[in-house]
Amino acid sequence: MYVKLCGLRTEADVEVAVGAGADAVGFVLTESPRRVDVDTARRLVREVPPDVLAVGVFRGVGAAEVRRLAEESGIGAVQLHGDYPREAFDEVAAAGVRLLRAVALTPGTDVRVGAYGEDMLLLDSPVAGSGERWDLTALDAARPEGRWLLAGGLGVHNVAEAVTRARPWGVDVSSGIEASRGVKDHGLMREFVVAARSADA
Repeated sequence: MYVKLCGLRTEADVEVAVGAGADAVGFVLTESPRRVDVDTARRLVREVPPDVLAVGVFRGVGAAEVRRLAEESGIGAVQLHGDYPREAFDEVAAAGVRLLRAVALTPGTDVRVGAYGEDMLLLDSPVAGSGERWDLTALDAARPEGRWLLAGGLGVHNVAEAVTRARPWGVDVSSGIEASRGVKDHGLMREFVVAARSADA
């Protein structure tokens, strides 16, 4: 079970995430209570070992600006969240980073992993970062195959059930591991990784 812990803002957050065994860590470089500036992101990325993917998360930011911030921060992957066209993925890919396509599941969502050139697909709630659950029965009609992550309203107490129900390749969490909005709870971070992997086993 691939586990991404998102919205990290401090060196301690990164240390705990890596120590807990996270496969990827996310840094929000767009408008959000979890936002970090590019200098902070660059500093945090230096703390991420090579075997953990450092992901920059963007929403509502033009592809050229995303590419610039990706290059300046040194992140290894870009997560484009929302209604980005295929051309945006192509432009950002020129920065030499891996790509994640993050969308809400609607009747019109293309759930083919790689349809926009992305390495991973992330299915989130309609209100990203809100901690809101979404109706997983929608997956019955449109279930991705391959490297896709389930997100949206996950936490220590429901991730096992969600993994069993949705059968994702991986999971992503942000608000579900917070003590308060934008502030990570290090105990919950560790517990989430254990809960997600135990459900998968």
